[in-house]
Amino acid sequence: MKALFAALLPLLPCWAAASEYQLVEQLQNQPVQPVQLKPNPRTPGAPWIEVGVQSQSLALYDERGVPVRQFVISTASKGVGERVNSYQTPRGWHKVCERIGDGVARDTIIYRRQITPWLYTPQLHAEYPNKDWILTRILWLCGQEPGLNQGGDVDSYDRAIYIHGAGSHVAFGTPTSRGCVRMGGDDIIDLYDITPNGIDVLINETL
Repeated sequence: MKALFAALLPLLPCWAAASEYQLVEQLQNQPVQPVQLKPNPRTPGAPWIEVGVQSQSLALYDERGVPVRQFVISTASKGVGERVNSYQTPRGWHKVCERIGDGVARDTIIYRRQITPWLYTPQLHAEYPNKDWILTRILWLCGQEPGLNQGGDVDSYDRAIYIHGAGSHVAFGTPTSRGCVRMGGDDIIDLYDITPNGIDVLINETL
């Protein structure tokens, strides 16, 4: 890195301000931060998603564990838990087992997993402030840990736990949902478009 910036110095024009030279020197002296790899611990060599409950974040890692996306999200306002009707976000390993919303417009309302012709607006939310709006795309999660988030009264799929788009009224970065993982409209489209069905998803209570 130092060699690179040393090579750039002679290329600055003679009329360059002193601040420009100072900027190059500062960049030259900054240590290069290595990328923190985080390979998939469940399926080595496969891309994966990690949802951080404490950080209210969602990270997508590629096959090598390189972070390729980072999003601000919102998990359950009632915290973490797996029981049916708890309105909590389940913990542990999941997979995306169904995808809904291919190609539909941002803020399209999805009702009972059916695409509707209607779009969410802030005015519509003001009329129905208690409505749990599911918008744009759904990544439906299946639990992968029997007894924790799979089977019986703790089954994430039966509980309809999604990663899904949400409206502009949502305070992303804070827990606001009724169990699902909420994302902004543009963010869920991006995530949906670059991830395959079946991708591993870890919901990490301590991250």
